[in-house]
Amino acid sequence: MRVPSAAGAGIAGVIVAAVAAAAVLALAADPAPAGDRIRVAYFPNVGHAIPIVGMQRGIFEDRLAGVGVEARVFDSGPQAIESLFAGSVDMAYVGPGPAINGHLNSRDGNLKILAGAASGGASFVAHPGSVGEGGGFSFDGKRIAAPQMGNTQDVSLRHHLSGLGLVPAERGGSVTIHNISNPDIYTLFVKGEIDGAWVAEPWATILELELGGIRLFHEEDLWPGGGFASVLLVVDADYARENPGTVRSWLDAHDSVAAWINGAGAGGDGGGGGGKDAAGRIFNDFLADFLGRGLDREVVATAMSNIEITSDPQEGSVRAFAERADALGYLGRGGYDLSGLFYDADPGPGAAGGPAQ
Repeated sequence: MRVPSAAGAGIAGVIVAAVAAAAVLALAADPAPAGDRIRVAYFPNVGHAIPIVGMQRGIFEDRLAGVGVEARVFDSGPQAIESLFAGSVDMAYVGPGPAINGHLNSRDGNLKILAGAASGGASFVAHPGSVGEGGGFSFDGKRIAAPQMGNTQDVSLRHHLSGLGLVPAERGGSVTIHNISNPDIYTLFVKGEIDGAWVAEPWATILELELGGIRLFHEEDLWPGGGFASVLLVVDADYARENPGTVRSWLDAHDSVAAWINGAGAGGDGGGGGGKDAAGRIFNDFLADFLGRGLDREVVATAMSNIEITSDPQEGSVRAFAERADALGYLGRGGYDLSGLFYDADPGPGAAGGPAQ
């Protein structure tokens, strides 16, 4: 069993610096709406393969001829939602947690879900020094990391602990939860200062293959049916109502890219081929361009194999996630109402588009 060392920790620092700079630029961008452009947020994660592959291959630009496409790269859903609220972004690819909170906290529920983008792709990875002989692991008394409080992995972690009868330390229990960025999780894992982490891909695979972590389970295995919406496409409803053609064109491209990644089409640009291996190479090229370096090919290939790319928003899992977040006190004390959460971008001839009830 290989114990993590500090070797290779540079990628974490590069990612956090690059994403932080991009997030600052996004929040400082011109907030004025414009019908001749669309500003879209996503993360440098394999679960965001649809926007990354679509942007890298020029598919969105081709489908949205005459509309400028501007990318905004973030490291967390709450950051992207903040930018949507600030008027600096029109659409964003985020997890179900930020999507639900964004809808509930937006003016008149103005933030809505347009489509799914990925299912699964999160895991719990234990530090090798915290796993007993025979692979045994107990969460009791452990230090566990997850990204920002209220994000998708944080809710899943806390829900799982509740099912085990365990309580976080801030509520008088035995499990210490560190809500920190993925690069900071990497650093604490290297130092042995956490016992495990609940993270999305490719971070789960990075902890496993680069740092010797023990992947105890894939989160989708804990869900009925073996899957859950892990990445969703959300939109500012005002933008969608004012630019229905642009939104429909984006969704057409979105669906084509998903089919291409799954090896079922040319992605709308005549490129042929497709498949997760090709998508993984494009993702790594994106990282190399954006960060100045990519990931190990085995890391990318493994991470891609651990996630399903799909346009299906898996509405049932989104609503189940809301129930979990509410039970944790994340949705306020007055209850919550998800009516109008899903936006129908093409309700039929003669209709302008609007919320799906």
